[in-house]
Amino acid sequence: MFTSVLMIEKALTSADVEFVTTLHGDEPVTFHVLLQPRGEQADRLLRAIDDLAMGAIDEAAREGETPEGEAAKSEGQRALDVSLQALRASGSTAEGRLIEDHPLDALKGVVEEVGADEVIVLTDPHYVEEFFHRDWASRARHKVGVPVLKLFSHSKV
Repeated sequence: MFTSVLMIEKALTSADVEFVTTLHGDEPVTFHVLLQPRGEQADRLLRAIDDLAMGAIDEAAREGETPEGEAAKSEGQRALDVSLQALRASGSTAEGRLIEDHPLDALKGVVEEVGADEVIVLTDPHYVEEFFHRDWASRARHKVGVPVLKLFSHSKV
């Protein structure tokens, strides 16, 4: 049995589920999913820049309409529930939780708690953060003590 901690920022698509559940061939995988709802950090500008870099001008213009902070928690819980159901439907064992503060500390704690074999960070591209190595995967590599795999989501939900 292989144990993966899967960090996500939105609901998994069917393509994402297929991607992560087939990484280890026929070996059974247990997923511990962590999802951080959009916080009240000043990252709206970074998301808009990422949208512009990907040619998604309409999405960049709508960044201000995206719920953040407390309003994002219920949306985050729904995304987590959908993702867990999809992983379980694929035959994997999956549990998860929302993380609000200090996502890398929470990640390290879960890795130690469950004896994870790896961390998978599955997000949309975040060009500015990745350029400066401030994205979750880059920072986690120095913190968790297990291999960290950075993957990009297949499509927007």
